[in-house]
Amino acid sequence: MMESKKEDVRRKHIRLHMEGALTARDKVGVQDFVLLDAYTSESAFVDNLRKRFNENLIYTYIGTLLVSVNPYQELGIYTVSQMELYQGVNFFELPPHVYAIADNAYRMMCSELNNHFILISGESGAGKTEASKKILQYFAVTCPMTQSLQIARDRLLLSNPVLEAFGNARTLRNDNSSRFGKYMDIQFDFQGIPVGGHIISYLIEKSRVVYQNQGERNFHIFYQLLAGGEEERLALLGLERDPQLYKYLSQGHCAKESSINDKNDWKTVSNAFSVIDFTEADLENLFGIIASVLHLGNICFEEDDQGCATIPDTHEIKWIAKLLGVHPAVLLEALTHRKIEAKTEEVICPLTLELSVYARDAMAKAVYGRTFTWLVNKINSSLVNKDFTRKTVIGLLDIYGFEVFDKNGFEQFCINYCNEKLQQLLIERTLKAEQAEYEMEGIEWEPIKYFNNKIICDLVEERHKGIISILDEECIRPGPATDLSFLEKLEEKVGTHAHFETRKLAGPTGRKRIGWMEFRLLHYAGEVTYCTKGFLEKNNDLLYRHLKEVLCKSKNVILRECFLLAELENRRRPPTVGTQFKNSLSSLLEILISKEPSYIRCIKPNDRKEPSKFDDFLIRHQIKYLGLMEHLRVRRAGFAYRRKYEHFLQRYKSLCPDTWPHWHGPPAEGVERLINYIGYKPEEYKLGKTKIFIRFPRTLFATEDALEFCKHQLVARIQATYKSCLGRKEYVKKRQAAIKLEAHWRGALARKAIQRRKWAVRIIRKFIKGFINRNKPLCPDNEEFIVFVRKNYILNLRYHLPKTVLDKSWLRPPGILENMQQKVVTSEIFRGRKDGYTESLNQPFANSRINEGDINPKVLQLISHEKIQYGVPVIKYDRKGFKARQRQLILTQKAAYVVELAKIKQKIEYSALKGVSTSNLRDGILVIHVSPDDKQKGDAVLQCGHMFEAVTKLVMLVKKENIVNVVQGSLQFFISPGKEGTIVFDTGPEEQIYKNKNGQLTVVSVRRKS
Repeated sequence: MMESKKEDVRRKHIRLHMEGALTARDKVGVQDFVLLDAYTSESAFVDNLRKRFNENLIYTYIGTLLVSVNPYQELGIYTVSQMELYQGVNFFELPPHVYAIADNAYRMMCSELNNHFILISGESGAGKTEASKKILQYFAVTCPMTQSLQIARDRLLLSNPVLEAFGNARTLRNDNSSRFGKYMDIQFDFQGIPVGGHIISYLIEKSRVVYQNQGERNFHIFYQLLAGGEEERLALLGLERDPQLYKYLSQGHCAKESSINDKNDWKTVSNAFSVIDFTEADLENLFGIIASVLHLGNICFEEDDQGCATIPDTHEIKWIAKLLGVHPAVLLEALTHRKIEAKTEEVICPLTLELSVYARDAMAKAVYGRTFTWLVNKINSSLVNKDFTRKTVIGLLDIYGFEVFDKNGFEQFCINYCNEKLQQLLIERTLKAEQAEYEMEGIEWEPIKYFNNKIICDLVEERHKGIISILDEECIRPGPATDLSFLEKLEEKVGTHAHFETRKLAGPTGRKRIGWMEFRLLHYAGEVTYCTKGFLEKNNDLLYRHLKEVLCKSKNVILRECFLLAELENRRRPPTVGTQFKNSLSSLLEILISKEPSYIRCIKPNDRKEPSKFDDFLIRHQIKYLGLMEHLRVRRAGFAYRRKYEHFLQRYKSLCPDTWPHWHGPPAEGVERLINYIGYKPEEYKLGKTKIFIRFPRTLFATEDALEFCKHQLVARIQATYKSCLGRKEYVKKRQAAIKLEAHWRGALARKAIQRRKWAVRIIRKFIKGFINRNKPLCPDNEEFIVFVRKNYILNLRYHLPKTVLDKSWLRPPGILENMQQKVVTSEIFRGRKDGYTESLNQPFANSRINEGDINPKVLQLISHEKIQYGVPVIKYDRKGFKARQRQLILTQKAAYVVELAKIKQKIEYSALKGVSTSNLRDGILVIHVSPDDKQKGDAVLQCGHMFEAVTKLVMLVKKENIVNVVQGSLQFFISPGKEGTIVFDTGPEEQIYKNKNGQLTVVSVRRKS
């Protein structure tokens, strides 16, 4: 019950959100014009374009066609990260971008192994060349690449700056306007790696070489050479850096433009030449031709008395002859004379001033035009792939858009004819694709009304009846043919055509807007008026035979390739420019028809190249000429949106609980379940075999809005789950750390406890061992026990001190501390009187320093009747020679014995003991004085390591007071009756005992600082 209530609330939320409008969409517009409700309204189209432009969203789709508005500023949307973002992503998953077009074409080519082309068109300054560059850069960065194919990729990229230098120029509308059409095939191998390419050029604007309008420039290469060329190169070419010195560069009065850096561009072009594999000889010949064109423009003609042209100053002639490798006199004659061939002879006729100027300009145009063709072929030879296995290609067609100027001539006529053909192809391919998709999906096809511009194409190109055929006839017919006679022939042949008008044929209102030398065509994009002046000359594009002979014999290698001697032998008239263009356009269309198309339509927002400025009138003009409304009408007829079931379900599956998070059935059933749950009405959609078709944009927008709402809920849930995971992870981490810490701490405590137990065991063991050995002499086994007992005795003593000074009832010490009384005796004897006493305080006295086992058994037998009280090793010094001998001093209850091994050397009974002497220094010397009347051998001179202990023990056994004498300096001892010896005590750096010169025993001690 609770679950169903929750589900009802959720469904209500989704539907409420679907009914709401997204203010963001109102602000930035839709990213696909197909989703406009008012798709037939040009105002709605422009308004959507403006909204996106104001938000710096310069790309918008019409289905799969991309509309691009030139922002005239850097937007930061062409980075490597952006390229990676669009790589391998479904076409409509990300916002519109030129990278999406490039990636879609590349993926379709790789998956279906068929050829594609991307057609880029628009007015000059709309960004066609930049779009072409971005696509090339995208392929260069994102396509798989090997080291060996790096050169091919670099040549493909660097062919652009070279072609731009020779084929682009500054115009009133664009600083880098392409003055030729370019089709580039990029070849890919079976792995999708770019391995080569091929370029075809169309209709280079040769007339720009000899003439430029006010505010325009000649082709970039002339200015780049003068600005960036090395001084040595310019000197060899006979050129100066100032472009104003050359007629062909100064007619537009803008030779130097602040927005163009010719010097830097020259460096780029020079670098490109080295990569594209141009030799130094190629460059020398190429720039020789470029320089010769500049010198040609500076040739000045004068008229002689007969009205013939002459060249008084031959300075420029000499330079041209040198650069092109021809004879100066032959060149001079060819520029001022014309060779006419009769049946049996040749006649050389002088040219008028006007014809000489025409010949000069014709030569300049022919030389530059054919050199440009050679340049394209040279680049193609460097791009060619030697591997002849099957390749797939993506073509890039950067072609001029529909042009309408105040004065429209032969070039605009050709360009607009080209756009008519491309528009025809676009509409036919789009319609064909739409119809094929409907039929494949089983959706009923509804015929679409659209303007079929085939009638206009036929008007221009129809054989024998079209404008180009009429122009060709007028060019070759005998008699004086003029531009006016051509116009009259048009009126005669096609005057009845619904899309053709002249001043003579127009009504009263239209007549005022058409000149006497003009005709008007009603193109798909609107009316265009053409001036016929120059049509015949530009269509003929004749180069006098005399000049052609000169160029064919040139020593310049490039010119020899461009002007072949076979041309002179061919007497047939070469095809006209119009026919050549029509044929090349037919070839181009054959190429395009064989490939899968993608389209990019470029629009410039204003004529001043200002960022953020949107000129509505100019935009409408371009929308009309690019045929965007017509394309939208065709694309939108029927259903606004279609998507494969898999993609639709993947995107919107979160809106239905049955399809979220995974749908395990067929995608079509999943989509049907999804749209039924959302609440689609039957008239809003159709289900095809593999796709869903949605008729109205608002249905899709509502679904998108619901998805956005659902995303927030999903994100909140994901965030909660993620935070829970993080919290759990953190908790587990802390718990593990705590367990580890506790384990280590418990280990530390256990180790500490075991150490304490070990210590306790060791102490208890020592205590027991000390207790067992308490009555033995002080040794390691009982030392600590004795210290402990002593400490306890002293601590207890504080509670049992005598009441008065005279009271001598001290607390009796334990048996093992009897030496405490001995220490008291020692203190009374030595304190303050002998050095070393203080250090001896902390050394407990032993019961004996000699065990009974260390005493010879014979000695023990001799003194068996007496109990040994103390024994210590000593050194005895003879009384006469003071020779040192090892002895034992044994004290019993009655006497002191000086023992040598098994003999008792001297027995001193306590009754005969007169006293004991020792020095006040640190030496261990003690002298036991005996009474001379007691038949003793004499006093015993001994050295003992435990002197304080031995003297104390002796004093306590003797039980006499004041028998110890501490002397200073020296002492006398008894040797024999009437004879005494002297011991001298002194200090020194080291301890020593020796007999001095006076026969005295000298004892030297080290006095230590107190």
